[in-house]
Amino acid sequence: MKISAAARSRDQLDELAKSLRTECLVQAIDLRRPESASAVVDATVAKFGRIDLLVNNAGATKRGDFFELTDADWEDGFALKFFGAMRLSRAAWKHLMASKGTIVNIIGVGGRTGNADFTIGGSVNAAGRLLTKALADRGVNDGVRVNAINPGFIKTERLTVRVKSFAEEHRLPMSEAEAQLAKATGVARFGEPGEIAAAVAFLASPACGFCHGALLDIDGGQTRTL
Repeated sequence: MKISAAARSRDQLDELAKSLRTECLVQAIDLRRPESASAVVDATVAKFGRIDLLVNNAGATKRGDFFELTDADWEDGFALKFFGAMRLSRAAWKHLMASKGTIVNIIGVGGRTGNADFTIGGSVNAAGRLLTKALADRGVNDGVRVNAINPGFIKTERLTVRVKSFAEEHRLPMSEAEAQLAKATGVARFGEPGEIAAAVAFLASPACGFCHGALLDIDGGQTRTL
């Protein structure tokens, strides 16, 4: 297995590459720029000769009061997470057709339930869900499987900052702050990044060959709607 990793942070990409036991092409690039997707795909094919799996996992959106969010906030929210995924899927599609490959979109459960403080993120995630279904429809004829994962609260750097702030505000140890925040969101615990990675591996594997157009919630039971 060989990996091509693209993001804005060169330092974090280099750190990732060092942690892997396989060859990794590092591409420090801003996927918000329209030309970046094609550049990433071209460099990957030039290096490795093919693409078997595309994982769209870039982007975070700004929270806040709807009336305080600017047009620039909305444009930035869609620029990376939605348009970045759309452009990468478009640029990689012919290569995925050749390899009978797979796309896995990492979206989020916020696209299923409206939240007043998450209008940008919820809208972007809902658009990502529809894009997944539409590409899956195209993929039936083209031989490209397309699925998505909707994570809930996962213990990433962003969530750690939130837990730390809560702990400091309420003078709690980190473990207790994390437990209280998890309970407040209706789950027993927060998820681990490895649990999302395992789901990606499953969706990309032959064991999941009949899974197409699926939207898989991995949120510890946070989403209770049908």
